[in-house]
Amino acid sequence: MWCDLPQKLKAATASLFIKVAMMSETLAPNALKILHEWVHSESLRKHCYAVADSIKHFAQLRSEDADLWEAVGLLHDMDYERYPNLECSPTEGHPFVAVAWLRENGWNEEICRAILSHAEYANVSRETALEKTLYAVDELSSFIVAVALVRPTKSIHNVDVRAVKKKMKDKAFARAVNREDIVRGAQELGMPLDDVIAEVIAALKTDAERLGLAGIAS
Repeated sequence: MWCDLPQKLKAATASLFIKVAMMSETLAPNALKILHEWVHSESLRKHCYAVADSIKHFAQLRSEDADLWEAVGLLHDMDYERYPNLECSPTEGHPFVAVAWLRENGWNEEICRAILSHAEYANVSRETALEKTLYAVDELSSFIVAVALVRPTKSIHNVDVRAVKKKMKDKAFARAVNREDIVRGAQELGMPLDDVIAEVIAALKTDAERLGLAGIAS
């Protein structure tokens, strides 16, 4: 027992060092590195960028921790490429693999719980503003990106609330996006859907180049 003590102390010290180091650094740059290590699909990366842009925008509007919120947006689907969990298992695959890895590597419970809460089948109720906002912008961000890409200019700068609402009524368009999730997300935020759409559009405009939504030359 006593022989094991130094090794245990070393492990505990190393774990504490990792956590202290993370606390002293901004989270979003670290989250971006992790995203790039786990995800190679360009489309999935862009989805995570878009969600991160949107959730960061709402954090700034609410005077919340924009760095932490952006990190959640970047990490929320980090395991989806490797462990998509198409069966919606309540214990395995996405997002449980990501959360287990994040916990092991010192990421705080606020972040881990938010990531779990965005998947309905995880059975984690959305209680905080962070959790509700992630859910509200997740599907909506992808949908608005899709709307921009079918515009003649392929530009987010030519997308408005009216265009998004019109496409939501077209069930054949972006059929994988659940419209009910978008509506429910706005309701949970306590905001009119039109306002949520407008804010997400504004957020995506700030990162149009990275998202591939800056438009094509005429």
